[in-house]
Amino acid sequence: MNPQALSSFIWSVADLLRGDYKRSEYGRVILPFTVLRRLDCVLEATKTAVLKELAAKTTAGLNPEPFLLRKTGERFYNTSALDLVKLLGDQDNIRKNLSDYVHAFSPATRDIFERFDFYTQIERLAKADLLYLVTEKFANIDLHPEVVDNASMGTVFEELIRKFAEDSNETAGEHFTPREVIRLMVNLLFINDDEVLTPGTAVVRTIYDPTAGTGGMLSIADEHLQEHNPQARLTMYGQELNDESYAICKADMLIKNQDVTNIVAGNTLSDDGHGGRKFDYMLSNPPFGVEWKKVEKAVRQEHENKGFDGRFGPGLPRVSDGSMLFLMHLLSKMRPAKDGGSRFSIVLNGSPLFTGGAGSGESEIRRHVLENDLVEAIVGLPTDMFYNTGIATYVWILSNKKQAERKDRVQLIDASGFWQKMRKSLGSKRKEMSDAHIATVTRLFGEFAEAELVTVFDAAGQVQGEPQLVTGTDNTPAMPEGGKLKRVPISRIFRNKDFGYTTVTVERPLKDETGKPVLGVKGKQKGKPQSDSGLRDTENVPLAEDIQAYFEREVLPHAPDAWIDEEKSKVGYEIPFNRHFYVFEPPRSLHAIDEELKTVSANIMKMLEELAE
Repeated sequence: MNPQALSSFIWSVADLLRGDYKRSEYGRVILPFTVLRRLDCVLEATKTAVLKELAAKTTAGLNPEPFLLRKTGERFYNTSALDLVKLLGDQDNIRKNLSDYVHAFSPATRDIFERFDFYTQIERLAKADLLYLVTEKFANIDLHPEVVDNASMGTVFEELIRKFAEDSNETAGEHFTPREVIRLMVNLLFINDDEVLTPGTAVVRTIYDPTAGTGGMLSIADEHLQEHNPQARLTMYGQELNDESYAICKADMLIKNQDVTNIVAGNTLSDDGHGGRKFDYMLSNPPFGVEWKKVEKAVRQEHENKGFDGRFGPGLPRVSDGSMLFLMHLLSKMRPAKDGGSRFSIVLNGSPLFTGGAGSGESEIRRHVLENDLVEAIVGLPTDMFYNTGIATYVWILSNKKQAERKDRVQLIDASGFWQKMRKSLGSKRKEMSDAHIATVTRLFGEFAEAELVTVFDAAGQVQGEPQLVTGTDNTPAMPEGGKLKRVPISRIFRNKDFGYTTVTVERPLKDETGKPVLGVKGKQKGKPQSDSGLRDTENVPLAEDIQAYFEREVLPHAPDAWIDEEKSKVGYEIPFNRHFYVFEPPRSLHAIDEELKTVSANIMKMLEELAE
């Protein structure tokens, strides 16, 4: 049975649950039972040897754990004489016996079932007289390793997670990042690292996700690396706040025979589960627009007491959106450039690009990453890509090991038009990126190329063929006689300082009844014109421009008596992404519109005359 068919067969257990469970709750039974049956089958061959070893080591007064792990040859064990098949032999006591069996797993594995709140499900199924039937159904599914290998089992479990996410549309975003978004992020993360991707190179690298969810980002990164270089090894680390997602993440990794000891539960912002660690690669899809009031005290304390020795040195964003806190958290986890450096990929909504004026927390964070030359690229994604929001989203790629040609540069890629409609919407997700779309964005990033999409129109204004992506090395399509070419930028490259500006405060003198400037009479202000707060204004001067030259050109011709209060000048940074890809299209002439209206009016009159006959 192929993985898709097997996952559908397993999900058919839902037929038993219908009525007693809501559709969005099916996964709470099916996922932990699938994990339980898989572990049950994996441990079957060594069950007798483990029980004998347990008795011997307990009698000798030794800690049996390392010996039991050696006997199983796995990362887990179970000390109960029971298994799912034996549980069926005592129908009257199945509730107690199943709980005892689960409790006999090794601590890291037992933690998975506790986070699934599996004991509550056992009680609920027992009360509904479903526990025996569900256990029997799973006991008859053959998930032995020689029948379903680790890779296939991983695929089966991922398919079950997807079904669960789709059925819980209201919380799907908490559980699940769309697979094609992760694949794009992973592609961008690895594309320039030849050493890691070259087959036969036995490298070991670390990867970390501070908002691990169900572990999809870590899994896909591992799959990607294995496809390109089976000799490479990726050690995975993560942290997750939601208990259910945490349980799914650990279960998925355990099923694939991956080490789960580096996956930690808890709030990453207030309680860093991997304090002091640095990583080679990192990925994250933090919650969008979620306030951080709950952890405000701990975060502010770290910012004020530790400064740049902590995670939040550059500044703090407004409390209504904590996504930039995760950006800074990842910055603090970067391996120093002298030790090989790091690259990370994070999904953010639009507000971190431009929210907050000069001197605000958001602007200071942008200033930190741009002045330290850490931003490689920002990719604008299509709207309606995520399960729980339809807003515009952006993938940021940051690195402290930029290639020479990328130094002091940022690449912006507008992939908002790279999508195809889904056959069936899932919550807010109506669009998906195809393999070709992902490949195009990956190529543009990998080649560090500027590009535009060129559409050819004939003399009648009709589109000729598909729009073509043209980079600096490509030939531009020929223009038909009388036709035109429409060029839309897709990839642009800027200097870091192009996003910076100085906010200067422009003052005008306060005047008395006779129109003369009022002069100060005390201290530093003595003899100086006093400013009129009602006439005060600010100007944003690009960093690349000379402030005095700008002032003389833009301000003095309109206000000859104005001056700049230099003490109030502040440097700010913003990335007006959409403005850089806006293409002005001149409106049609009034004559053309007038002619079209006349034609439409004539047609309407003709239709009315026909009706009147």
